[in-house]
Amino acid sequence: MKQDVFGPTGRRVPVIGQGSWYIESGDRRQAVAALQRGIERGMTHIDTAEMYGDGAAESVVGEAIAGRRDAVFLVSKVLPHNASRQGTVAACERSLRALGTDRLDVYLLHWRGPHPLAETFAAFERLQQDGKIRAWGVSNFDVDDLEEALAVAGPGRIACNQVLCHLGERAIEHAVIPWCRQHGLAVVAYSPFGHDAFPKATSPGGRVLAEVAAAHGATARQVALAFLLRQPGVFTIPKASRAAHTEDNAGAGALVLSAADITRIDAAFPRGTRPDHLPMI
Repeated sequence: MKQDVFGPTGRRVPVIGQGSWYIESGDRRQAVAALQRGIERGMTHIDTAEMYGDGAAESVVGEAIAGRRDAVFLVSKVLPHNASRQGTVAACERSLRALGTDRLDVYLLHWRGPHPLAETFAAFERLQQDGKIRAWGVSNFDVDDLEEALAVAGPGRIACNQVLCHLGERAIEHAVIPWCRQHGLAVVAYSPFGHDAFPKATSPGGRVLAEVAAAHGATARQVALAFLLRQPGVFTIPKASRAAHTEDNAGAGALVLSAADITRIDAAFPRGTRPDHLPMI
């Protein structure tokens, strides 16, 4: 599995990881097996959040990583309404219990909320000093949010920005990715297949994906992941509730698209104009 340096952490992390949003809603045994198969295939970056199933997703992840914690790059998130100085610490401790671990590799603010960034970041720094997290970052931050966060935190403290990105929603390519690259943050693309909106094989874009996939002996979803990962410093976290889906996601790690492939896909799924507000789900 291809790896890249995860922002200022300096750690090399697989560019394709595993998400867990709604993973608790299906068959638990199959979900655990899918996550474990992903770890075996090198997809050791696992993302979760206290919001997902009110901690139920963290429980599924915790079962999957039991006995494998040292092999995993584990990320969770605090909800904005919990992100006061004391609330962040309490939320992190709840997540650690649900996950059955003593530490997170990265802890994120899920999106902007009512509490000042200075309070949340101070809590992150305390958690890091106490060894409960190794690094921290943000999620769903547009450039103006990132500028404010940088002013509060200082350079080299924010590990990443986790943001929505898929073929039908490429808003982060306008300014967020360039800003993060300039300031050394990793970019983590969530929902890389869209939220129940992957291009149908019969659509014009779907036909382009199918043709590119056939030329590489790959699948359309593998092509989609490879396209999103064409820039350095970008990671993605597709969810898979079944081992077969995990295998398909992992297969994208070795796929290299040609310049002509990228041009075709870019034309089929144009990024459009920069929106007034960064999209999120």
